[in-house]
Amino acid sequence: MKILLLGEYSNVHWTLAEGLRSLGHTVTVASNGDFWKGYKNDIALVRKSTGLFDTLQYSFLVKKHFKTFKDYDIVQIINPMFLEFKAERILPYYKRLRKQNKKVFMAAYGMDHYYVKACMQGNIFTYSELMVNGNFRAVKDNIDAVKDWTYSPKAQLNQYIAEDCNGIIAGLWEYHMSYKDEFPTKSCLIPFPVNSAVPAERFLQKNDGVTRFFIGIQKSRSEFKGTNILLDILLSIEKELPDLCQVTKVENVPFETYRKLMRESDILIDQLYSPTPNMNSLLAMSQGLVVAGGGEEEPYLAIGEKSLRPIINLPCDRNEIYKTLKDIVLDNSRLQELKRQSIEYVEKHHTPIKGHSRLLRQLWLKIHSD
Repeated sequence: MKILLLGEYSNVHWTLAEGLRSLGHTVTVASNGDFWKGYKNDIALVRKSTGLFDTLQYSFLVKKHFKTFKDYDIVQIINPMFLEFKAERILPYYKRLRKQNKKVFMAAYGMDHYYVKACMQGNIFTYSELMVNGNFRAVKDNIDAVKDWTYSPKAQLNQYIAEDCNGIIAGLWEYHMSYKDEFPTKSCLIPFPVNSAVPAERFLQKNDGVTRFFIGIQKSRSEFKGTNILLDILLSIEKELPDLCQVTKVENVPFETYRKLMRESDILIDQLYSPTPNMNSLLAMSQGLVVAGGGEEEPYLAIGEKSLRPIINLPCDRNEIYKTLKDIVLDNSRLQELKRQSIEYVEKHHTPIKGHSRLLRQLWLKIHSD
């Protein structure tokens, strides 16, 4: 098949493209590299700034490439906001994709109207980025998300595409839960693909008694993700137990740099308010790191996992997080087993890429035949 993957979040589309290519498909990834993260693409659709010149240059670039975005068997857009335009300007480009190609799918891989709606209902998730203990987390990103994705052009765009597209593919349990009631036959959960090449010795390293934590910070979203709280707790433990605890913090670094720095650690600290591991966490697990973050029961069961529980689940309570992480530092004897389980978990549910890509291909064809 000839496939276009439009947009990028956390290297999902590029990873998927690698798997699809290994099956013999022709795949084009067109994206902005997820901004400063710098993920790979075949066609760079980058808006350098919101200034007039850069906006005109970006508009010219998009129009130029959209003339060639035709006759694809499959187009998948990363989000309703798959271009760096306002929602009103994106709709004509979506309609053009529908007109010029056989099938168009929308990915549910991040913040959108249906996810915000599900979070705000308060009875679908135990907690989320927007709601904890039944209370709205009134941080700037959440206030902006509700404003942007409820009664707004973004919401209208999202609703139009969800109704019109051939299918909706969620990469995480919470995104699937956001769509499945309104689109039971059109939406499905296919866990994020992970491309890992793990040296066998990586997770068999001798335990020297020091627990090495790794935490990545997006400065502009630290409060939204809860990494400001997690970092503060880690630094407190490191100060209290300097001979047993080592913390590596990276901030707004490109993906390849992030991946190299991460490999020297034992535990990746994920975001606080997500019940499931994200792409960075899955990549870390594939390379033999243990993840501390979202590991609730419902997402495990949603993918049919009844026994493997490699993720150190962190509750949304500062004192409980402190106790959990400090206990690991004081006795890290379980880490080696959790590392093995982490690799096993990713291999079972997120790799090999060929298996994931084959499943996605079958889904695309099934929805088309339906």
